[in-house]
Amino acid sequence: MKKLLLASAAGALLAGAAGAEDIKMGISLGLTGPLESISPAMQKGAELAMKEVSDSGKLLDGSTVTPVVADNTCTDAAASVAAVTRLVTAEGVKGIMGGMCSGETIASLEQVGVPQGVVMISPSATSPALSTIDDKGFFFRTSPSDARQGEVMADIVLERGIKSVAVTYTNNDYGKGLADSFAEAYKKKGGTVTVVSAHDDGKADYSAEVAALAAAGGDALVVAGYADQGGSGVIQGALDTGAFETFVLPDGMVNNVLVEKFGTQLETSFGQNPSAEGEGHDKFAELAKAGGFDGSSAYAGESYDATALMLLAMQAAKSSDPKIYKDKVMEVANAPGEKIYPGELAKGLELLSEGKDIDYVGATSVELVEPGESAGVYREVDFKGGKLNVVGFR
Repeated sequence: MKKLLLASAAGALLAGAAGAEDIKMGISLGLTGPLESISPAMQKGAELAMKEVSDSGKLLDGSTVTPVVADNTCTDAAASVAAVTRLVTAEGVKGIMGGMCSGETIASLEQVGVPQGVVMISPSATSPALSTIDDKGFFFRTSPSDARQGEVMADIVLERGIKSVAVTYTNNDYGKGLADSFAEAYKKKGGTVTVVSAHDDGKADYSAEVAALAAAGGDALVVAGYADQGGSGVIQGALDTGAFETFVLPDGMVNNVLVEKFGTQLETSFGQNPSAEGEGHDKFAELAKAGGFDGSSAYAGESYDATALMLLAMQAAKSSDPKIYKDKVMEVANAPGEKIYPGELAKGLELLSEGKDIDYVGATSVELVEPGESAGVYREVDFKGGKLNVVGFR
């Protein structure tokens, strides 16, 4: 009998080992390009979730998770499609944390993600166009749509007593979507928009753009661009000529790069970016610090959450096949169920393996609304004293 029990136990162990996989997960970020300064923390956020799950040994019979990283450049759609194609066809990833910028995300999703049947969860692609795209249930995002950011930004600007603004935006899906959303909301609430004009990234001189904005006038200049690219160039030109001294800065501009470049010249400037407060935020900050990176860096928390959602959905579906686990993402993200915070992914996996419900809160107070995007919490910031300061949350 003892030999029979030992043989049964050995058989069970072998069966468990046989069910284990090395699950490759893609990370598609703009490691080069206009947001390259925030990409490292986003990558580390995603890898942190993968390591936490791997180390737990609780995912799908002890499966491990291996990150595979691709540079999507953030702005070159063709380069992004090529990078994501490699992740899917050559590397065989079971899901992709990405894309990063809206235009390249749309291209990658339509040309690779949907046709190949691979789940993509973006931490930072915010264009309203992604809300209506025919994604066949394969796309989600842990950042809110810019339709929501435009409303929040309009409220902040008006509450600060600014009655008229000029708007410049980076000439792509993200910039135009956000500029249009803000301008519409601001005008509806009683503000005046003097001009809405595009700027191209990568130019050495923005004096012509600044001259046109200055001619239109306004109490402040809204810069819906990128801190590492044209957004900073427009600010530099405006400061050099005295065209504007107050800048309204949405998520692509809320970055310590601006502090390093302009210091106290942004004393009256302010803005907002998706973020959260509370227990999940604090726990992620501690994990990130232990992991050697800044958890408050833009979209780092959203990257951790995007990755965690895919891995938890696999457990809920009992499969790493994206065509199967895609149907569980919304389920693990929302109530009912036991709340799961950063550092508790093993607990979440265990509960799911027992057939119990979880409500993944994560680093950014995750709550997904149809069609699979974050309901959205924003932090309001200013740059007083030459520092990036958190004013509050909305």
